[in-house]
Amino acid sequence: MWIFLFLSFLEIVSGADWCYQSQVSCNYSCTGPVEWGRIFPQCGGRSQSPVNIVSRKVLPDQRLTPLHLVGYQHAFHGNLSNNGHTVQLDLPGGMQIKGGNLLQTYKALQLHFHWGKDGGPGSEHTIDGEQFPMEMHIVHIKEQYTSLSQAVRDPAGVAVLGFFLQESNSANKKFDPFIKALTRIRHPSNKTRVQGISLQMFLPAQSDMSQYFRYHGSLTTPDCAQAVVWTLFESAVALSRQQLAAFSQLVFSREGRPMVNTFRPGQPLNGRRVSRSGSASLRPAHVIVTSTLLVLRHFA
Repeated sequence: MWIFLFLSFLEIVSGADWCYQSQVSCNYSCTGPVEWGRIFPQCGGRSQSPVNIVSRKVLPDQRLTPLHLVGYQHAFHGNLSNNGHTVQLDLPGGMQIKGGNLLQTYKALQLHFHWGKDGGPGSEHTIDGEQFPMEMHIVHIKEQYTSLSQAVRDPAGVAVLGFFLQESNSANKKFDPFIKALTRIRHPSNKTRVQGISLQMFLPAQSDMSQYFRYHGSLTTPDCAQAVVWTLFESAVALSRQQLAAFSQLVFSREGRPMVNTFRPGQPLNGRRVSRSGSASLRPAHVIVTSTLLVLRHFA
C-alpha cells in the first residue's frame, strides 16, 4: 500500500514538470503537451491556444482599430533568463498598450520566444497551416493587477501581442545584442542583464499596428489559463537564417540538450471566432510568406 502511494506521488511530482515534446525522453521524465491536460486541467479546456488561422473563415471587425503602443520606443535595461522552456526578457514598468478594441489599458510584463530547430519551423500559431520559423510573444496584463498569476483569474486579464519571425537574406542588426546575450544564458536558471534595448527594436522594421488578427484563447504553457486576448500581427520580423538558428544552438534545456521545437501543437477552435482588423490584407498564407521573403531581404 505504501509503495503504491509512493509511486503515485512520484508520478504526480514528475508529471508536474512539464516540457515540450522534443524534451520527452527515457532519461528525462516530464509531461509532454499531449498529457498536459492530465496534470493541468485548464490545458484540456475548449478555448486553448495556439490555433491555426484559416484566412477564408476570418471575419472583419471594424472595431479593431490600430493599437497604440506606449513607451515601446524607450530604452531600458532588462533581465534575460533561461527558464528551462524558453528565453524570457522581464520588462520594467512604463510600457503599455491600448486601443484596438481592448477594453482598458494593459501593461507589458515580459517577452519570450518559441522556435524550431536550426531556423526550421517553430511558430506556435499558423496561418492556413503555414508554420513560421519563430514566434515572439509580448505579454501584458491589466494595469490593476500586479502579477500574471493574479491576472489569469480575469477572463480577459492578459493581452498578448504575437509576432511571427521570418527568414531574411540579411541580418537584423537590432537583434545582435540580444542574440549575443544568449551565450550568457546557455543553461536553465542562468540570468544576465541586457542594456540599452527597447521593445521597438523587436518589432517589424515596417511595423504596422493596424493589420492583425484577434481571438480569445489561453496561455500556451501550463497551466494554460484561458484568460488571453490574442493579437497576432501580419507583418513579420526579419532575421537571418543564422540569427534564427542561434536560439536552438546556443540555449540548452534542463536535460542538457539544445533547446529545440519549443512550441505547443495547434489546438481546436471549438467554434471560437477569429477576427481581423479592418485593414488586414488577409492574403493566403503562402502569399504572405512569399511576399514577406521578398520584402524582408531589404530589412536591416
